[in-house]
Amino acid sequence: MSDVTDAPEAAPEDEFDAIVEAPFDAALSERYLIYAMSTITARSLPDLRDGLKPVHRRLLWAMRLLKLEPSQGYKKCARVVGDVIGKYHPHGDQSVYDAMVRLAQTFSLRYPLVDGQGNFGNIDGDNAAAYRYTEARLTRTAIELMHGLDEGTVDFKPTYNGEDEEPEVMPGLFPNLLANGASGIAVGMATSIPSHNVHEIIDAATLLIDSPKAEHAEIMAIIKGPDLATGGTLVDPKSVIDAAYESGRGAMRVRCQWEKEDARGAAPGRSSSPKSPIRSRRAS
Repeated sequence: MSDVTDAPEAAPEDEFDAIVEAPFDAALSERYLIYAMSTITARSLPDLRDGLKPVHRRLLWAMRLLKLEPSQGYKKCARVVGDVIGKYHPHGDQSVYDAMVRLAQTFSLRYPLVDGQGNFGNIDGDNAAAYRYTEARLTRTAIELMHGLDEGTVDFKPTYNGEDEEPEVMPGLFPNLLANGASGIAVGMATSIPSHNVHEIIDAATLLIDSPKAEHAEIMAIIKGPDLATGGTLVDPKSVIDAAYESGRGAMRVRCQWEKEDARGAAPGRSSSPKSPIRSRRAS
């Protein structure tokens, strides 16, 4: 009588169905590192070259394909959000719409990239209307940021499902990172960059082109400090501002600007002022 042997176990058809024995700490560390890198590079932090996070870049790209130029008419935000989440950014519609709203708010961005029509919220914290009510198109600033896309200036990559392509980065004739600033919290790192006056940025860039070894003091003679979308006055001395720019770390205090107005029908002398010193409107 012949010996009976067990048949070898069939290998799984899909390699992802295979069970891999590994130390728990090593597996956890490896997988969390992948998640962290994805969060850092493809979600929470802006790209140094164009100052945009992936969701913002995809919003501008989708609006460009819809031909929402400043000289054209507005389109419903629902149409833009639908294109973005369907073709480029497979995430929730509300998060995409919130990102779009911020690009249109004059109190959030020093140089808005989206021209919104309708209720896009206000400085007091009221939310924007639903995307079925609001409309939008690109601003001239956004057009300058994307200038050169048709001239092979940047590489394109496949979208998440491989059906379309999207730019890896915008060509960036407009210095968006410093002009509009950026903020984001990733895994193990974060960023918070204030907005600046674009004329000062260009003058400083010209100085560095002509004199690559220009001293910090020469640059600070051109860039006086942040230029916030909400306005206000920096009350810290110049030495504190200079030290923050030299080290890349620091905090600055902002004092609001307000005007006294007599309410109609009320006793003279009644006035109103912004609730927060940082949420003051720009006086211009």
